Amino acid sequence: MKFLLTSAGIKNASIHNTLLDLLGKPIAACNALCIPTASYGHRMVSPVMAWQFISGQETETPMVELGWNSVGILELTALPSIEKERWVSWVQEADVLLVNGGDPLYLAYWMRQSGLADLLPSLRELVWVGLSAGSMVMAPRIGQEFVGWTPPTGGDETLGLVDFAIFPHLGHEMLPDNTLANAEKWAAGIQVPGYAMDDETAIKVVDGTVEVISEGQWKLLTP
Repeated sequence: MKFLLTSAGIKNASIHNTLLDLLGKPIAACNALCIPTASYGHRMVSPVMAWQFISGQETETPMVELGWNSVGILELTALPSIEKERWVSWVQEADVLLVNGGDPLYLAYWMRQSGLADLLPSLRELVWVGLSAGSMVMAPRIGQEFVGWTPPTGGDETLGLVDFAIFPHLGHEMLPDNTLANAEKWAAGIQVPGYAMDDETAIKVVDGTVEVISEGQWKLLTP
């Protein structure tokens, strides 16, 4: 599987060009599934915000509105109630998954419960485009600073499909705690390498090779 892990979507030309490279064809020729699930686990996210993501009306975090050939909704909380063969075929036929922000632990929980987490490693050509929590969920853990919704088992562990963690929205004017000093404190407690990155930055991962794509600020922090 190919990953484009963003802080705030396809925010600039560098990230956009990287997405095109991962897809291997024009956006207008690609079929997307969007995953809004993480939205519902975050105390600051409303149903209106989930709709804005799904409908491509969230211009601050461009994802759905990029001009895809088609966009469908893959709501993970619904998948356990339908035949697995149906939704697995939807994912297998997609070129890209667009994964909204929200709560990363809630998203990780439903990725496991639905079976999507088990399916992903077999989909070598599928591109996962994460936004904030949609990126953080791929890390081994998120750090106690980002724990909101608490899974039944507790802890801050996520999926571990990449070997580093992400501190998103570095320096964001609406998130005064997202400073580099606080990111360094976060990194000291997570026991894996961590990337602190602003909204103009993304991380590309293909076959274990990591590349930072940025027109802004980022820093690799070691525990």
